[in-house]
Amino acid sequence: MNVMIDHAWQDFLKIIRDEVGTRIVETWIKAVHVSYFDALKKELYITAPNLFVKNWVEAHYKDLFKRHFIRILGVDTLTVFFTLETIEPVVSIQEVAKVVPAIQASDKKKRNDITVRSKSSTSSLIGLNQAYQFETFIIGENNQFAYASARAVAEKLGSLYNPLLLYGPSGLGKTHLLHAIGNYVQSHHPELSILYQTTDRFVTEFINAVRFDSVSKFQAKYKNIDLLLIDDIQFMVGKEQTQEIFFQIFNSLYEANKQIVLSCDVFPRYLGGLVDRLKTRLEWGLVADVQIPTITTKIAILKRKAYEQREVLPEEVAFVIAQQDIASVRELEGALIRVLAYATLTNQALTVDLVKKVLLIRQETNYVTSSVDFKIIVDQVKKYFSYDVTFLRSKDRTKAVSLARHVAMYLMKRYTNASLSEIGKYLERNDHTTIGHAINRITKLRNEDENFSKTLRIIEEELRI
Repeated sequence: MNVMIDHAWQDFLKIIRDEVGTRIVETWIKAVHVSYFDALKKELYITAPNLFVKNWVEAHYKDLFKRHFIRILGVDTLTVFFTLETIEPVVSIQEVAKVVPAIQASDKKKRNDITVRSKSSTSSLIGLNQAYQFETFIIGENNQFAYASARAVAEKLGSLYNPLLLYGPSGLGKTHLLHAIGNYVQSHHPELSILYQTTDRFVTEFINAVRFDSVSKFQAKYKNIDLLLIDDIQFMVGKEQTQEIFFQIFNSLYEANKQIVLSCDVFPRYLGGLVDRLKTRLEWGLVADVQIPTITTKIAILKRKAYEQREVLPEEVAFVIAQQDIASVRELEGALIRVLAYATLTNQALTVDLVKKVLLIRQETNYVTSSVDFKIIVDQVKKYFSYDVTFLRSKDRTKAVSLARHVAMYLMKRYTNASLSEIGKYLERNDHTTIGHAINRITKLRNEDENFSKTLRIIEEELRI
């Protein structure tokens, strides 16, 4: 999309949001995009991710596109064409029947190959999940750069981007990419020593090393690794001794041209409680973000996951699940599993009505759907955290203001039907990943801190009145 068309598209979205409402824009209009405008022929081409979306948007909103783009583009007439953009081929029942035996045979062969390789390999293969491969990772606009970076690092270990840091909210595929790098390197360079480690395990291992006076052995183990994969580095925040030992290990590996790959839920410089010199090290190489998936990517993920479970997911069913306001890929997979399980256990076909029924059950179980508006939530947050809407919308990143802002985001998502984009717009945040991170942070804090959980419960009781 060129600059002129991009501006025209943004103007169009602003206009129709007032005309048809945010829900229609987020669900249907943003599912398509302008792919081409022929100024001479006065033709506008709108591309949809799949046939279901194409047919629906064309049938219900074609006149809307034509009417507004005539004015925005400054033409006297306009012909609007809807085209199809196929993400991946739709798998028919017949095709599944043909490939299932082949897949089963392949799976058996892979298990045998892994067994043989693990016996003969001289490398250290620790903590890797064989299910996470580059080939099983769904690539979309939200993660294309992160995938390309991970692939490049795996293919040119230690010589291209070192370290590589992947960051973004939980559940979007960072761990998958870390394992994929490890699995790729292990299959192509079985002689190398590889270690995948969560930060929690790293911290626990270091504490035990200090306790049993084996820090030197601990350091020697890590300094001999050819590929170090550390997940969720944010959990090193506030642990000064652990940061110091990791700093030393990092320097040793880096100077020896050994590859380091890390993941984090936020950009490193925004991690309070992490020493500056370590933040600098984390940003030395390449930093790639993983964003919330678009509806197109969600559909591709759902279809792939269903296919892996020997299920054929109808296009319209995939779209209904994908259009739910779910930021995490894990949560998206959970919704799919729930739908498939319900269909199987009740012996019902996978239909749009069944999906709506199942998701409604989930919504009633996990969320409160009420008429609480943003202003009421902001007033309650101000009552308990002393910060009004001006602070919540500001760029102030101090700990207290950030906590109040994140609580507001969490409550807005939980107690309204608003989308992440609507919450972001109200609080003047353009990056939806910020909202997703806030919700994950408050959910985690609520589960771990009883006093904080009590405060939230008090606020929620007042919201329900």
